[in-house]
Amino acid sequence: MFIEQGIKPNNSFWTYIVGSFIIIIASFVGQIPLILGFVYEVAVNGKTYPVNERDMMRFFEPNLTLFLILISFVFAIVGIFIVVRYLHHQTLLSVTTSRKKIDWNRIFFSFSIWAVFSVVSALAYYFINPEGFVINFKPIPFAILVVIATVLIPFQTSTEEYVFRGYLMQGFGNLAKNKWFPLLMTSLIFGGMHFFNPEVTKMGNIIMVYYIGTGFFLGILTLMDEGMELALGFHAANNLIGALLVTSDWSAFQTHSIFKDISEPQAGLDVIFPVVVIYPIVLYIFSRKYNWSNWKEKLTGKIELNQETTVL
Repeated sequence: MFIEQGIKPNNSFWTYIVGSFIIIIASFVGQIPLILGFVYEVAVNGKTYPVNERDMMRFFEPNLTLFLILISFVFAIVGIFIVVRYLHHQTLLSVTTSRKKIDWNRIFFSFSIWAVFSVVSALAYYFINPEGFVINFKPIPFAILVVIATVLIPFQTSTEEYVFRGYLMQGFGNLAKNKWFPLLMTSLIFGGMHFFNPEVTKMGNIIMVYYIGTGFFLGILTLMDEGMELALGFHAANNLIGALLVTSDWSAFQTHSIFKDISEPQAGLDVIFPVVVIYPIVLYIFSRKYNWSNWKEKLTGKIELNQETTVL
């Protein structure tokens, strides 16, 4: 069972607090190139040092900004590996899946499902509301964006999945000895981490329903499927297709995407609709394909401990 794989004598909850700080430090190390870039531009070219996320996202050329931001997640992945291997004495596979090896077919299937939905829905919205978009396509910058995004966005999304649906899911399992508490806490923390996104400032706190709801959706995927593969594929498709298709002046990623949304955002049904309609449909598709059963036990049941897995 996936969450039980982290229930070991050496995995008391305090070790997950220590491990989280190590991962954060690794991420900060990965931000050094970005900070050096800011310092260089201020010292040599006389620019004003960015004081908020909006200024930071517009400080460099968009492709360079995206590259410098995403490179920190490569360091974070290394931090996760070090923490899992040397602090918890587990393999990375054990915080990825309960299967004997990573099921890449699951990752690609989940990626394909959500990529197709994202493309179709974005194009439909464009044709319904063409005055809300402008064509932002520039061949060379877009080609560079494709390379950067394809290589580095999977590091970003995988980092978030390994931290929340893998590492902390098992960590809170050690603490609570049940499954509902890890699902609840990882979803709330995942949503809370997005609170300072510019989308929240622009659209209001109602968008937190989407972020927290997405956290619950990804957590349910992981617990029901006994592994993170479906969550990894979904998250990668969501961010990659989003970065390539549509940007706006108020979104977290500023990219040389195909379209630019120039409409005035208003959070409403479009925020709640994915959580209450689309995500349940996707869950149904996965449940049918992978024959999920015993939902109550997998999402809320107690973690049964034996002599080998008792936590000290």
